[in-house]
Amino acid sequence: MPDATPMEQAQPTRCGVVALIGAPNAGKSTLINALVGTKVSIVSPKVQTTRALIRGIALVGSAQLILVDTPGIFSPRRRLDRAMVTTAWSGAHDADLVGVLIDAKRGLDEEATAILSKLADVRQPAVLILNKVDLVDKQKLLGLAAAINEAAHFEATLMISALTGDGVDDLKTWFAERVPAGPWLYPEDQVSDAPMRQLAAEITREKLFHRLHEELPYRSTVETDQWQDRKDGSVRIEQTIFVERESQRKIVLGKAGQMIRAIGADSRRELADIIERPVHLFLFVKVRESWSDDPERYREMGLEFPRD
Repeated sequence: MPDATPMEQAQPTRCGVVALIGAPNAGKSTLINALVGTKVSIVSPKVQTTRALIRGIALVGSAQLILVDTPGIFSPRRRLDRAMVTTAWSGAHDADLVGVLIDAKRGLDEEATAILSKLADVRQPAVLILNKVDLVDKQKLLGLAAAINEAAHFEATLMISALTGDGVDDLKTWFAERVPAGPWLYPEDQVSDAPMRQLAAEITREKLFHRLHEELPYRSTVETDQWQDRKDGSVRIEQTIFVERESQRKIVLGKAGQMIRAIGADSRRELADIIERPVHLFLFVKVRESWSDDPERYREMGLEFPRD
């Protein structure tokens, strides 16, 4: 993250919350990480991997942006689905600015249309962000942008590729110029308000998705049980992967424990890179039936438990 120059530090500070909403797999998590300049949100080709509001923090001159990666908005079927969608819209209503991320390759599909139809209920200024524009013909992009702006009101339209970084700096500048004047809410060197224990659990959950793909549905969660700073400068981390059935536990463990070792190795490498310290990671897999109907698990994920 670039340091602010003395001239920038002398300017009045600005600070605001920017919520990114969109359909699952629109690229919100990738964009949050690109805006922050480091990993704060897990990225997976599997849809609906972001469950709670993940906040990243970015500096642009004298402005501090508190970026909220919301769960993907889709048609909910289960209790967990309903909690995720409710959380996404509450993030939009509570923000100073809203970025509506549309996958340009998928265009105005059913999910995008449903989001646009509810956007009128959000009073905050919104910007249309067309993502993955490197995969779409320019004429089609212009037609898509026109159609979306007819369907909903936006302050501006920006075209980006979160994966390559094209247009991300322009988007960051747009946000920085429009957040309200006020003091920064976080220290200059902080990139997320999520505790490291939570980020560590999210990283392991990401590796779980990457390794197992469709073999293990959403009936899994990861909790960091222990984080111990050792005298030699390393960190000992113990985590538990919870699944709902014994058959799922066997999938996570793999033949002779090969899968759980591979997941642990992937997670340990990334954690060590992030915290810049050696990591000793110990993973356990336990069956907790119907964890997705347990109000306590929702609170731990930062979600409101739907009672109906």
